[in-house]
Amino acid sequence: MYMIFFLSLVQGVTEFIPISSSSHLIILSRYFDFTNNGILLDVSLHIGSFFAVITFFYKDLINFFQNKGLFLKITIASLPVILVGFFLIQSNLIIYLRSVEIIAWMTIFFGILLYVSDKRELQNRIDNNLNYKSSLIIGLFQVLSLIPGVSRSGITITAGRLLKFKRYDTAKISFLFSLITIKFFLQFLKKFNLTIFVCYRLILGTILLIIVYL
Repeated sequence: MYMIFFLSLVQGVTEFIPISSSSHLIILSRYFDFTNNGILLDVSLHIGSFFAVITFFYKDLINFFQNKGLFLKITIASLPVILVGFFLIQSNLIIYLRSVEIIAWMTIFFGILLYVSDKRELQNRIDNNLNYKSSLIIGLFQVLSLIPGVSRSGITITAGRLLKFKRYDTAKISFLFSLITIKFFLQFLKKFNLTIFVCYRLILGTILLIIVYL
């Protein structure tokens, strides 16, 4: 029970920060020899983040459901990851993506991509610039988040930045995060860039590669 509580805390903190919550759950489960580290547990831990979103963003959610155009765009963005995720689970291919080696490489590669995308000083906003094309592109990028180490929030922010959206708006597109993390991370994005998370990903990925190959 204490291990589930610990993993829940880790999930709550890392879900929205672009460092991949799934990879941290897998790594910590293996390090502490926690055998119940399957996909069902991952999904269960994400439920807490879901309720945190409802609590923090209830006003935005009300506006979201009232805004049929935005609702449809977000729905379109969600379809690719749902369909591909269903296929990966049904075919059991998802199991082969949960190795430490893959997590290490994905952590480094998409950390670098996050850095490159964050260097763009752009001002697009969700309310004015999120169209169906950009929604679909973001949705296709989110498919990559099915690979542990990529980070759903990280790849969503990366896609948004490449599509010329502001940091704060790309974070809100991502939308599924923990209550405490939401408050401080959104404030952080208003004042700073994403370099600290890029550095963290590069360091973590390098350490994992050393463990795998030595």
